[in-house]
Amino acid sequence: MAILQVRDMDDRLYDRLKFAAKRDNRSISQQVITILQNYFTSVPVKPKNATEEFLKLSGSWEDARNTKEIIDDIRTSRVNSTRFEAVDGIFD
Repeated sequence: MAILQVRDMDDRLYDRLKFAAKRDNRSISQQVITILQNYFTSVPVKPKNATEEFLKLSGSWEDARNTKEIIDDIRTSRVNSTRFEAVDGIFD
């Protein structure tokens, strides 16, 4: 059996590993082996190309209105927000 030694692990990461091991009633070594097995036996997900996904949207939004009508519609649908009005003086 191979031996794996990990150095300079962040304390927060180690604490999370220790917590997960305790939660699953495993030793820290068993928890690391389980995590690695799950990672390497999972089905790899092919990352999507953002540019291709964006280009697929081209022409998918059909609208009979012209640009000015769309902009006017967006502007008339807006409402004024009182979110940043000084209620308690925080934003003064």
